[in-house]
Amino acid sequence: FLGRRTGDELARIFASFDVFAHTGPYETFCQTVQEAMASGVPVVAPAAGGPIDLVDHGRTGLLVPPHDARAVTGAVRDLQAAPELRASYGRTARATVEGRTWAAIGDQLLDHYAEVLGERTAVVA
Repeated sequence: FLGRRTGDELARIFASFDVFAHTGPYETFCQTVQEAMASGVPVVAPAAGGPIDLVDHGRTGLLVPPHDARAVTGAVRDLQAAPELRASYGRTARATVEGRTWAAIGDQLLDHYAEVLGERTAVVA
């Protein structure tokens, strides 16, 4: 456990991983999952909360049942034994999050709010 790391050092650490295992089933935004994916690292995460919006099971990593330590262990073991699959998932993961900038995510949120408000206005009118 390395303690707090930031910037280029953090990026180098993420990029050195073979697999990123995220075990928290209550995560919402999943910044660490996105950082791993941006580093070209496949992700193992619970099929709950934010990971289900980010991890494309069988393309960018593996989703496992929440609160199932054996499933996490098994998924990591499976990816550890398959370097070509890890590399493929990692490439796809990186491509998936390349456009997920703060500006792009903020614009998506604003578009969502505009859509909701437009629907409400249409109902009232």
